[in-house]
Parts: sequence; C-alpha cells; structure tokens
Amino acid sequence: MDFTLPIVNATTAVIDRVSAAFNTPVACAVVFGVHIDGYLVAGGLLIAFIVFQLSRKSYKPPKKPLCEKEVDELCDEWQPEPLCPPIKEGPQIDTPILESAAGPHTTIDGKEVVNFASANYLGLIGNEKITDSCVGALKKYGVGSCGPRGFYGTIDVHLDCEAKIANFLGTPDSILYSYGISTIFSVIPAFCKKGDIIVADEGVHWAVQNGLYLSRSTVVYFEHNDMASLAHTLEKITCGNKRSEKIRRYIVVESIYQNSGHIVPLDEIIKLRDKYRFRVILEESHSFGVLGKSGRGLAEHYGVPIDKIDIITAAMGNALASDGGFCTGSARVVDHQRLSSAGYVFSASLPPYLASAAISAVNYLEENPSVLTKLRSNVALLHKGLSGTPGLQISSHVLSPIVFLKLNKSTGSLATDLDLLETIAGQALKEDSVFVVPSKRSTLDRCKLPVGIRLFVSAGHTESDISKVCSSLKKVSASVLSNHN
Repeated sequence: MDFTLPIVNATTAVIDRVSAAFNTPVACAVVFGVHIDGYLVAGGLLIAFIVFQLSRKSYKPPKKPLCEKEVDELCDEWQPEPLCPPIKEGPQIDTPILESAAGPHTTIDGKEVVNFASANYLGLIGNEKITDSCVGALKKYGVGSCGPRGFYGTIDVHLDCEAKIANFLGTPDSILYSYGISTIFSVIPAFCKKGDIIVADEGVHWAVQNGLYLSRSTVVYFEHNDMASLAHTLEKITCGNKRSEKIRRYIVVESIYQNSGHIVPLDEIIKLRDKYRFRVILEESHSFGVLGKSGRGLAEHYGVPIDKIDIITAAMGNALASDGGFCTGSARVVDHQRLSSAGYVFSASLPPYLASAAISAVNYLEENPSVLTKLRSNVALLHKGLSGTPGLQISSHVLSPIVFLKLNKSTGSLATDLDLLETIAGQALKEDSVFVVPSKRSTLDRCKLPVGIRLFVSAGHTESDISKVCSSLKKVSASVLSNHN
C-alpha cells in the first residue's frame, strides 16, 4: 500500500484552495509587469515556511547531570576492549632452548644436536680470529655505545666497518644499523613516502612488509618471483598514466627470499627498471657473503654493475656471525639516512665489538674464498640427499643456502600444515638429535606462500651432518605423512 499518495493529494488540495483565494480579482495583481496569481503566492509561502523550519534551532531538553549512583552503575557496566586478541586453542609447542653457541652443532636440553635451524652460512660462529677481535674491542670500548650515532654514539670502529663494507662491495658509501631486521623497515620509509608507488613481490618477508606499511606509499604486489607478472604490473602502472611520471616509483625485492629460498633474477629486474624508469631496493640479507664468485652478493652473481641497484640492505647476522645491518649505495643515498632513517637516528648505535666482528668476518671471506666452495658443496649435497623425501619436496634454488622443504600435498589449512611440519621437526629432534624448524609466520605476516621446513646450510657442516639430517627427515616424514598422503 502506498502511503505517500494521500499526503500528496492533501497537499495539492491545500494549494488549490489557497490559490483559489488568491485568484480572485481583488487578490490578483501585476508587479513590474509580472502577473501575480494564486499559485505563485502559495508556492512562495510554502518555500518561506520550509526555510523557516530548517533555520529553527532544534529543541534540546536541558541535560540533567548524572547522580553518583548512576555514574557508578555505568562504570560497573563498562567493559574495556582487550589489549590483545584472545589466544586460540591449539597444541602448545615448546620452543627448544639453546644452551651453547648456535654453530653447526649446538646443545639443547644437555644433548648435542646437529643444527640446521640457525643462519650461519660461512660457519664463522666461534671462529678464533673473530672471537679475538671481539675480546679486543670489549677491552677497548666496553660493551655498549651508550648513544645513537648522531648523539655521541659514533665510534671509530663504526666508521671502519662502514668503509670496509663499501670497499668490499664496490659502492661509494655505506651506513650501519643496530639491528638486522630493522634495517630494511627503516630504509624503505626513509625514501618512500605517501603518494609514491612501490611494486613489491608478494613473497617478501615480514620486515619488508613492515617497511612497506610504514612508508604509507601505494603498494602493488606482483606474483612471487614472476617476471612476466612484474612486467605486466609496471606496464599497467605507467602506460598512459602521466601522473606516474611525476612521482617516485620503486621495485622492492629480496635477493634470496626467506619465505621460499628462491633467487630473484636480477638481470631481468634491471632491464625492467631501465625500461619503466623505477628505482630498485634490494634486500640481500641471505645473499651477502654467499652468492657471487667472492661472496659480494647478487650483483656479482649475475654480473650486473652494482650502481644499477639504487639501494642495497642486508643483515650481518647470517654470513658474518655478527649482528646489526647495513645499507649501501651512493653517497647521497647514505647521507639522506643519517637524518631521515628512524632506525639509525633514534637507536643506540651498534655495540663496537659487533662492528669489529663484522670487519674480521669480511677480512676472513677475502682471505679464504674457498669457504664459499665448501658452502655450495654442502648445499648441493643436501639437495641430493633430500630428493625423494616422502611427502616433501625441495622448492628452493639450487644455490640458495636456505633449503626449503614444502609438503607435496597441502591439507588446505595453514594451521594443519604447520602442525604436520612441527611434528616432523619435533620427532627429528627427539629421536635423532637433528634440529630443524618449520617456517612459522606471525599473524601480522601477509605472505601467502606455502609453509615448509627451512634448513640453513653452513660451510661448517660436515658430510656426516648432512647425511644425518637427510636420513632423519626421510624416516620421520615417512612416518608422520603416511596417512596424509
């Protein structure tokens, strides 16, 4: 039933009556040659009435203050929002606790285990020369720096370390950060701002994701390590878009992806960079000291001039047995960060003994290039030994020190997949004293790549260590995944 029809009819009737009254000869008039009839007068009055009603102040009843009892009742009823989401029910996993250095062999619960869970690519943890350099630095400088770099926290060994890294990589300058993971998510927002465009691989790890978020830039993701997808994305952004020519544009990738062990094809990235005029930010935490003839990273591996890469970052804990991170590039790129990068400006500087350890590690790599041959030999041996593992397959690159084992057949649930992988890792540790870990992810991590068991290969591993981890994983995975497959 239409309720608006009676209202319309009533309004029309009122206007007709008023118009009839004003249409009498006495009421009609001519003003400045315009005939004023009843409908015009009635319409004018109606408009005036509407304007009057709209301009009136709304009536608000006077507020009556709450009495003390009412205030107490409201306070008792109020429920604050929780500070964190509720903990979901599920299996509680006890994280193994290391009781010695995280070398190729470590101690857990008083028992020596073979360690494939720690990134110690060159096997330098416990190296005598590096330990001696740390002891000397501790005696000379103490433990901490007691201040940020810009506020009395710069020590000569920091400058020596920056110069050493820049000289090793063949770049004009470099800058040190106190914490490895904070390097990339401080560098990205130092250069990328709101309104800029970032094209990033969908498989980048959480630290890169956090940097993208903090930059407030427009972020577009392309399919993991897919150059056709990247080319299509760049073409879509730039083709016919005059606005994109006037804003800063970046490509953000990892050299070796922590979430998959894949190696990015840098030569193709550089071709696309030059074609579409983007800048490249390369995260080299897992390739610095690993790839290339002399361990100088992805640029050396592909034979690409390093000045083709605008910004390079890396953590020093994976290959150099130290901590902290660095960014390297042109002098302008480095100088900009000294006043604009939050992780550099507001953090206490890297402890001097860690800077000394990094210098000694780079010296060791320069003097002992054979360590790279040993690392690659171990990676190849592990690939061969793990081939044919029941229910698992290697998905990482043959040169990656991160050997990534994923399920042949996913359950369709990330949580269930992780439970299976955790069970495999737990049994390998308990039954065979082999320490491996699955690729856990934070709830904040947006990466959608498959999870797996991530093995970090070291030049310090022996053939016996590799044989042990291969036989253990084959035995345990056959037992755990027999019903799943």
